[in-house]
Amino acid sequence: MSDATSTRERTLDVVTEVARRLGADRVTTDPETLLKNSSDWSRMSPVLEEKVPRGRYVADAVVRPRTPEEVADVLALAHAADVPVTPRGSGTGNYGQATPFDGGIVLDLRRLDRIEVLEGEGVLAGAGALLSKIDRAARAAGRDIWVFPSTKASTVGGFVAGGSAGTGTIEHGTTTDGFVRALTVAPMDGSGRLLHLRGEDALPYVHAYGVTGIVVEVEVATEPAREWTAVYAAFDSWAAMAHVHRSLLDLPVLPRLASGDEPALVPSLPASVDLDPGRFSLRVIAEASTVAEVERRVADAGGDVVAVLDDYASCDRLSGMSYNHPVLFLQRAHPDRTWFHMETGGEIYWTDPDAVRAVYPGDVHLHLELMGRGPLAMVVADYHDEAGVLAGMEAMETLGMTVHSPHQWYVDRNVDLAVRTARETDPKGLLNPGKLVPDHVVPTRVNVGVR
Repeated sequence: MSDATSTRERTLDVVTEVARRLGADRVTTDPETLLKNSSDWSRMSPVLEEKVPRGRYVADAVVRPRTPEEVADVLALAHAADVPVTPRGSGTGNYGQATPFDGGIVLDLRRLDRIEVLEGEGVLAGAGALLSKIDRAARAAGRDIWVFPSTKASTVGGFVAGGSAGTGTIEHGTTTDGFVRALTVAPMDGSGRLLHLRGEDALPYVHAYGVTGIVVEVEVATEPAREWTAVYAAFDSWAAMAHVHRSLLDLPVLPRLASGDEPALVPSLPASVDLDPGRFSLRVIAEASTVAEVERRVADAGGDVVAVLDDYASCDRLSGMSYNHPVLFLQRAHPDRTWFHMETGGEIYWTDPDAVRAVYPGDVHLHLELMGRGPLAMVVADYHDEAGVLAGMEAMETLGMTVHSPHQWYVDRNVDLAVRTARETDPKGLLNPGKLVPDHVVPTRVNVGVR
């Protein structure tokens, strides 16, 4: 394709044909809609707010397909015209993955929202189906989906392609640990086909931000539904809270979620019960038969059980205060200050939290989760500059912690697999350009089109 025409011109040619074939309602070039659909919640990160602020990178058109086949048709047309395509769900991601660095088309997949509870162990859903609706359908059929994010307004396609963990990961791990039973994917190879993949064959498309193909349908794992209870507890010290938090791994039925916060984070939490802003908060989604044991452990550690709520809606509300959400609530409560967070893991949170607090200057607060067999934490601190953020990452790695930076936009898991797959499924590098950086190097600027 000649460079004589701009990306915008080629995009407008493609969407004119899309509108002719599929209908005018499938396409929009309205400026405000383009702006809204070209950004996500990456503004939670002050680093990303500086690098990819809202309005710097804007799509030339938004296309809203209704079926997997329509997605495949749009990709074939875009491939022929060398038009980049960036997939998007609800836009609840925090890392800039849905930012169209090269313009072109943003593919809004929310109309692919079919949900079917399968006989056996899975739920089949279109990429645009909300996790809240999938969970509701599964529960109505007596099933629990293995994992869902703290933002249940996320789409399943966005969660599978861009997410990682969430409620349920204590027992079931992340999105790459069997949660995805099967996928239907549209490649960007000009074929207009759909790929149907099961088991390990689906892995190149999980947590790949759409660079290997557009996920259009997902089958996720479920299990028989359990009776879940929201338990709120309060403690006078981090050590007491961490002791109970750690002990939850010994329960006969693992909890669905276990979140803990230091007092500074507690006042901004939108809890349905009164939380003491001067105490450490522990919140657990516990299986009903284990609640009495959780209460006993809280009491033995000198804590107090604040509330025990046995309705599922209360569990959902508790889930919405997990993972990085306390950071968001703190930012909203203190708009005059700039906070950033780092996602880290390691038993040091149970044994020596002061060593973590010393990594960054100023106010440092810890939010704690259980994930798999160990602790995951969000370290929340005052933001000064990116260099300080990176120095803190190195310091935490020196302490033996695992560190994942929420201040970057590139694929950071199974990168080599994604690179190999993309050579076949996206040979022109048109899918979500700038998100696949083969050398694992943290880019200091937007690295557009790297394949």
